[in-house]
Parts: sequence; C-alpha cells; structure tokens
Amino acid sequence: MNVLLGVGGGIAAYKAAELARLLMEQGHSVQTVMTEAAQEFIRPLTFAALTGRKVITGLFPSSGADEVLASSVEHIRVAQESGLMVVAPATADLLAKFAHGLAGDFLTTAYLAFRGPVVLAPAMNTNMWEHPATQANLRTLRERGCVIVDPESGPLACGMTGPGRLADPAVIAAAVQAAGGRPQDMAGETALITAGPTQEPLDPVRFISNRSSGKMGYALAEAAAARGAKVILVSGPVHLAPPRGVLVVPVKTAIEMRKAVMDHLAGATIIIKSAAVADYYVPNAPAQKVKKTAMRMTIALEPTPDILAEVGQNKGDRMLIGFAAETENLVESARRKLQSKNCDMVVANLVGESVGFESDENEVVLVMAGGETVKLPRAPKREIADHIFDHALRLRLALHSAG
Repeated sequence: MNVLLGVGGGIAAYKAAELARLLMEQGHSVQTVMTEAAQEFIRPLTFAALTGRKVITGLFPSSGADEVLASSVEHIRVAQESGLMVVAPATADLLAKFAHGLAGDFLTTAYLAFRGPVVLAPAMNTNMWEHPATQANLRTLRERGCVIVDPESGPLACGMTGPGRLADPAVIAAAVQAAGGRPQDMAGETALITAGPTQEPLDPVRFISNRSSGKMGYALAEAAAARGAKVILVSGPVHLAPPRGVLVVPVKTAIEMRKAVMDHLAGATIIIKSAAVADYYVPNAPAQKVKKTAMRMTIALEPTPDILAEVGQNKGDRMLIGFAAETENLVESARRKLQSKNCDMVVANLVGESVGFESDENEVVLVMAGGETVKLPRAPKREIADHIFDHALRLRLALHSAG
C-alpha cells in the first residue's frame, strides 16, 4: 500500500525515521512529507535513504517556473495516489490545522485532499496535550474517522513527566496496519442516510425542532464511505463538517427531507433513517414575523410526512434501517416500529444526558427482523456506526439465505 507519512515539527520527529523503516518492512511504499519545522529536528536525507523516495519539503520548489507549475497540484496527486495517511509526530499545531481545515503547507493541503484512512500520533508537552483546545480538536478528528494513537506517559524533553510522549513506532505501525486493513465490504453499495433534525417554521424567525446533533448519522456516513460505499447523506441543519467522500444533500424541513430521500431512493441499496424528523409542522406558516400582541397564541399543527413508513412500503430488495430514540420501553417500542414501518433493523437508544442527542457517544440496542436483539455498549458514535454495519450486513445475508 502507498502510505503518506507526514512528519511534524517536534523533538520526536527523529522517531518517525524508525516508523518509516517499519512501514517499509511491512511492504508499504512510503512517501514522506516534512513540515518546515520538522526539518529543524531531522534531515530529509534520512527519510530519502530509508524509503528510496525523494522527500517532499514544501508546496513549491525553488527552481524554474516549469517545476513550480508542475508542483502546484502535487499535493492532489500525492493524496490521490496514497492509500493511507499517517502523521507522526502530530503536533498540537497540526491537530488544530487538521481539525479546522487550515491548509498553508504541503502536509495540511494533502490532508484536506486525501480520502482514505488517517492515523494521527500526537506528541507534545503535557500541558499542551491536556489543554481543552487540543482535546476538542482530537474529538473533532475522531468524529471524522481519524485513528488517534494516544501518546505515552513518561519523562518528556521539556523536563516534565506525564502524557505527551510519542507512542512507540511499532505501536503506530500496528495502527497503520489495522487502519489499512479496514474491510471494503460495502464496495458497490449505495447508502442513503438521513441525519440531524428538521426545522418546521412557525414564521420566518421561529421554528419547531429538536435536540438532534446529527453526529450519529454523520458517523454512519463516514463508516459507510470508509468501507467502500457510495454515500448520499440527506442532512438537516447541523454544525458538523461534511464527511470525506460523501455527497451531502442539505435540507431544512421534513417535506424537503422527504423529497430528497425519494429523489435518491431508486439508486440506493441500503437506507438508514437516523434523522430526527419533526412529527408536526405548521401548514401555511405566516410569511411575516408574528408579533407578541397577546398572552396566548394557538398554533394549528399537522403531521409531517412519515418518510420511514413510505420508504418501507417501497423498499423492494433494499435494506432499511430505522432509528428509535425513546425515554422508556426501549425494545418494545423499537419492535413495534420494526413491524409497522417494514424495517429490517431498528437502532434504539434511550435518550439521556450523557448519551444520544448532542453526545459524542452512544449506547444502543439493535432490534432485527427475525427477533434477534443485540446490545451495543457505550462507545464513540463512529465505533457504534461500524458495529451497526457489521450486524446489518450479516443480517442481510441471513435474510437472503432464508428467502
């Protein structure tokens, strides 16, 4: 596999040379990209000798105009030709740039252009590692599917003792092997996924909505794309970055979401309705803001389209997975939804303060056609997403075999 090795500017940069050697021993072809700061700690010649390839040290060469022109899209070519990206050491600066989409050098531009597994091995001072900004950036990167190889604890170059020391290169190399071995068991599939809330206008200023963050749906989209599927993500209003390699169709209302789903239904092989669609809307909502002129206001509501039920009636051979967020009678409610909406699986979760809506973690029960139930313990939503697909693909195989 072609591995793009990014080397950040930290004292641990010298350990990246050992990582390059291990990756070569594993049979990978390694293209090294060094930041300007990394070159202050270790020379590019070291990596060139270990990998047999010229090291990329900047966006533009210092030579003639023809070479500058050829290099202007080099970061795109390198990203497209690489099967996996690993950055070691990943400094606090690099983590922040990756998380916020900043692209000022070759490594950060290549990261934005890359569409495969990403392994990040952070290394920094303990205080920098524990800073809320760094931890927030790590959460963002994990949510987007990056594999984080946490640093070790121990004596640091700055004299402190604590977490922040780059993980052993052998541990990072093992993480690369594991990430590169992700199954492409959804190649050829088209996953149609809905995520987030809907907003039903009361007037041009106010609306009815719910607390859905869209994080579970976005995690499912990332997982499906990582496993080789073409992914169409119909998303209500959320504050999340678009997943890599995913077509995002933005909508606001339940009626808009229904139209987007039905427009893309024909080409889908797997449909996952994880969006929290509002149950009611205001027909003929006022075109002007309603003024506060009385102590009471009565609003006439009508049911929104039942998208899941409509898809269930027209699903054909497609696999249909619904979601049920409940406050009680979890499995019983999910089983009723499974039957009434003609689903193959319902992912049910109890809504609480620390899981479900707005949380980065979830704890769910899978209720499947045929009567089987599987409890998935609390874990990051990206991990839950992969478990859902593991069970869904096995269930589909069992249903087809039985049919």
